[in-house]
Amino acid sequence: MVKLRHSRMVSRKSSPMSWTLTLTLFVSFIFLVLILLILGVLSFPNASSDSGVPKPNDLNSIARNAIRNEGDDNGPREKWVELISWEPRAFLYHNFLTKEECEYLINIAKPHMRKSTVVDSETGKSKDSRARTSSGTFLARGRDKIVRNIEKRIADYTFIPIEHGEGLQVLHYEVGQKYDSHYDYFMDEFNTKNGGQRLATMLMYLSDVEEGGETVFPSAKGNFSAVPWWNELSDCGKKGLSIKPKRGDALLFWSMKPDTTADTSSLHGGCPVIKGDKWSCTKWMRLNEYKT
Repeated sequence: MVKLRHSRMVSRKSSPMSWTLTLTLFVSFIFLVLILLILGVLSFPNASSDSGVPKPNDLNSIARNAIRNEGDDNGPREKWVELISWEPRAFLYHNFLTKEECEYLINIAKPHMRKSTVVDSETGKSKDSRARTSSGTFLARGRDKIVRNIEKRIADYTFIPIEHGEGLQVLHYEVGQKYDSHYDYFMDEFNTKNGGQRLATMLMYLSDVEEGGETVFPSAKGNFSAVPWWNELSDCGKKGLSIKPKRGDALLFWSMKPDTTADTSSLHGGCPVIKGDKWSCTKWMRLNEYKT
């Protein structure tokens, strides 16, 4: 008779060498993680701050990060970007222009300044209006090397081809002068024939303003008083999301949404200058090539 043999599991004790190897690998892994954390390569998620991602339209998340290298009046300044708003989409490029470029644009525009006008929505033609009391002039596209360099920089920052841009417009606001809230996109069929609708605006500040003169977005989404610079604003500036002019800074905002429909939250205006004066330069970009 054949006897059945029961299989037995042979228990084996781990050797001291295998335990030593395992412990060595574990310690090495912990050491590597600590090194990466110290170097800032790794970081732990912060559950209390929703992973550190600001919520849309949470203006309280806007921070004025300190410029690490201020430079002097004759030296270069560090360029950096600040997210201002998602509705409308607006970004502030700090030190976009140099002091010399700001002074150059002012000097070539001064001899040609005229009373500013607005666009008649019914005829598409320019007309005088009490809503806009500044003076200004247009510069021909590519008129000289400095202007070409600025236009090229705008195209690089906005990713909109140079050919889609209108000529630079230099504006001057004296004490009491302002520009009431308006849209940069057109509401008539006349102005859209050449280059299509205005897509975005680059507003460059050529001078500091002691008081007033803010660019205000009264229809922007968010709690306006949550911005860090709230106490620096004039009464007009506190009527919306506002940016205080600073020489060399450039404000980029979009008049159209990504689906190319008009963004009504892009309504904006220039608050009255209370003290000092304000020089600025505007560049409008179109959906298609703009032909002058």
